[in-house]
Amino acid sequence: MWWSSIILGGLWLATLAVAYLLHRRGMRLIALLRRQREAMKVEETRVFDFLHGLGSAFSGKNIRASDLHRLIVEGAARILDANGGALYLVDRTGSTLVPTFLSKGCPPLVNVPKHILQQAEVTPMALDSYLRLHPVNKEDGLLARVWQKQEPLFLPSLAQDGLLVQLQGGSKGKTESVIAAPLSYADQKLGVLALANGPQGRAFTLPDFEVFKSIAEQSAFALYNAIVYSEVNEKKNLDRDLEIARDIQRILLPAASPEVPGFEIAGINVPARQVSGDYYDYLTIDDQHFGVAIADVSGKGVPASLIMAMCRSVLRSQAPHNPSAADALRKVNRQLFPDMKEDMFISMAYAILDHAAGELSFCRAGHDAPLLYSAATGKVVKINPPGMALGIDSGTVFDRLTRNTAVPLEHGDCFILYTDGITEALDENGQEYGLERMNSVVQASAPEGAATVVKRLTDDVRAFCGNQPQNDDITLIVIRKV
Repeated sequence: MWWSSIILGGLWLATLAVAYLLHRRGMRLIALLRRQREAMKVEETRVFDFLHGLGSAFSGKNIRASDLHRLIVEGAARILDANGGALYLVDRTGSTLVPTFLSKGCPPLVNVPKHILQQAEVTPMALDSYLRLHPVNKEDGLLARVWQKQEPLFLPSLAQDGLLVQLQGGSKGKTESVIAAPLSYADQKLGVLALANGPQGRAFTLPDFEVFKSIAEQSAFALYNAIVYSEVNEKKNLDRDLEIARDIQRILLPAASPEVPGFEIAGINVPARQVSGDYYDYLTIDDQHFGVAIADVSGKGVPASLIMAMCRSVLRSQAPHNPSAADALRKVNRQLFPDMKEDMFISMAYAILDHAAGELSFCRAGHDAPLLYSAATGKVVKINPPGMALGIDSGTVFDRLTRNTAVPLEHGDCFILYTDGITEALDENGQEYGLERMNSVVQASAPEGAATVVKRLTDDVRAFCGNQPQNDDITLIVIRKV
């Protein structure tokens, strides 16, 4: 049957045609899958390069913030084939986003005033300058929205979202598509990363958006680590500066006990921090008189140490050839007062030894009352004349309260000057060392000499405090008549 042969032939030809079409479609599908695979490989390579770059940024000893910011923005733009991108970080006040890096040709991500757009038509750099300098406040457009809500934003095209209508930069900088994400890590809001495409670029897709969110997470982690790294470096630099300051301060304090005929003198300063706000000094006044000063600046640390250095300089300028402690302190107060802040002052006690006569007088300017140990009775008493701290009054009241007090000394008697870092030292239970305990140590050690009193007192304070950190500077001077 000839017609059955024709039908079979037709079916065979139809089968061949279908097979051919399926083959062609399969080849096209394979080619498409290959292209997609190649595109995925390229994208994976770009992402890997981006992550590798972030890691490399931390491999050196120094991380430049500007290099890291550029790496984040340009890396994200390269991975997603964006026209440009921008990184905005939160300022120190936490109230404003500041542009830290904008890639070249990045379309506007903030609202641009009309006069800037008009100026940009004549001077193209006007738009770039505005974008690079303009901070973002909490109510300022889409970047503020991302920052405040802490949610990523996907604006695929100008036609689909009215929020993009405001982001127009004139004929040279229209914004057609935007993706943005907040940068946060460890509960810290660091800023916002955004990519933008203009008319010459493509619209971002949802897969782009998913990749971008991952990039933002890694960028936030890198920025957080950069901040931590920077803070560690700053602390190291500060510690190094404080070490230098401590060495300088040691030079300003006495290096050894002085030799004064008829007297034995020993002193010590133990800072609570790297530098001390306490001060003590030995001053040669003339052939017959010798000065011993102790002071405590309000506050602690570097500010107190600077005031201490200033006080030392002024006292040293007034001490020579002036055997009156009160007169010297009046002059010191008049010089210091104009430069003292309202919340700062200096308490001081200044003793003058007349080694020719074997006598001691002193002036108390608001300082802790000195102690007098009597070798004859074994008792310790406070010598507590009136006085006002330096730097509080210009001189009207200070001069009236400031006067010299003579202290009678017999063989073996001790005159003890100290700061409240001793009496107010705390143990692990919050109990103060106190004056009574101090008096007991003085009574037990005074017969063995000034240096013994200093050593036993400081050792006893350390033993009393145990593991409790020292909370104030300790300074102690013992003058013993021999």
